[in-house]
Amino acid sequence: MTSYPEFDFAANLRAGHILAPQGAALVIAEWTAPGCPTGEQAEFIAPLHLHHDDDEAWYILEGTLGFQIGDEQIEASAGDALTAPRGTPHTYWNPRADEARYLIIMTAQIRALIDAIHAMEQRDPESLKLLFERYGAQLLD
Repeated sequence: MTSYPEFDFAANLRAGHILAPQGAALVIAEWTAPGCPTGEQAEFIAPLHLHHDDDEAWYILEGTLGFQIGDEQIEASAGDALTAPRGTPHTYWNPRADEARYLIIMTAQIRALIDAIHAMEQRDPESLKLLFERYGAQLLD
């Protein structure tokens, strides 16, 4: 079965859907991160930030992602899982030339923040800072 239109608690993530049942605090999505050309600096998928009340996790399906969680940096490959507990500064990127595919497990509040970022017409630092605060997060330098 590849589609679950009659259920709000099941989704085929490979079909681009996000599992975010109405009223649930947990959201799961499969995302991809384009590769970084050899010799170039990898771009952050998310800026360095923290969530005051929300935990976040990743499971790498294919490729490699680099993470900074707190003061630690790590490269995670297929089969690896990581968490950023609430209050912990974190960011991540794709350090390799190949695309990475991963699951992100987040709260509904983090999903709402990501949706709001994507809906922004102007992403200047001050507007982003205020938006992060509105969703219980803090944008860090």
